[in-house]
Amino acid sequence: MKIKMTGASGYLGKIITTELKSKGHEVSSVQRELLYGPAENLTVELKNTDVVINLAGAPVLQRWTSKAKKEIYNSRVKTAENLARAFQIMFPKERPARVISASAIGIYSAGQYHTEESYNFDDGFLGNVVNDWEQSWNGLPDGVRLTLFRIGVVLGKESATIQKLMTPFKLGIGGKIGNGKQPFPFVHETDVARAFLWAAENKNTEGIFNLAAPQEISNAGFTRALAKKLNRPAFIPVPPFALKLFFGKAAEMLTKSPSVLPDKLQESGFEFRYPTIEETLEEIFG
Repeated sequence: MKIKMTGASGYLGKIITTELKSKGHEVSSVQRELLYGPAENLTVELKNTDVVINLAGAPVLQRWTSKAKKEIYNSRVKTAENLARAFQIMFPKERPARVISASAIGIYSAGQYHTEESYNFDDGFLGNVVNDWEQSWNGLPDGVRLTLFRIGVVLGKESATIQKLMTPFKLGIGGKIGNGKQPFPFVHETDVARAFLWAAENKNTEGIFNLAAPQEISNAGFTRALAKKLNRPAFIPVPPFALKLFFGKAAEMLTKSPSVLPDKLQESGFEFRYPTIEETLEEIFG
């Protein structure tokens, strides 16, 4: 298949591209400036493509200043709206048949259990961004199949989470965040790449899917598993006020979280290669 990808140069973009190419698919990137320009220019880029994978989006875990919030919003919502508009003005025979887009578990309200059937959404900044992001695709023409992956915390050798935790844990000063009771919905980077491949290659994969491992663990559970794997102590908790000093309102992403279950994804036939935190960390650290 011929696949066009936005956000191809990012962490997930590189991993997904490698997986797709290993199966013989042709993957090329959509330049960032095209996502903000006239939709007519995008039509030329997307013409005669089989699948569009959308990963565009500025980092969310940063201090939410007015400027940052605008960038976070526009890099997701406005670019998706522009892509949908490009599909509208393309000739049906030339437009891609499928869109597979990243979304996020941040759409869900914290402290509750959520399958794909849940509509208990977060009413804060992040929840509104993700909700509007998903709604942007309502502009797709009839006949274009849409798959949305609400992705959990991605773990892998080069993931931001693992990279940021390595130093404090190796120094013996790692620990849970706050009381550690908040859920920690995670997914191995390989399973993310495999899920996008699965959606691209299979016809009956339309709709919304929670892309998080089936094992339910807390932040404290993740901390204990990571400390055990690294053979290091983990008894120094990170106080919420310290995170708030650094990230401001965005600190809530670390101190509060929903519990997310991939019921529909598994029922649709996808099998996780790394369904538990132990298997995930074993692959990362060996």
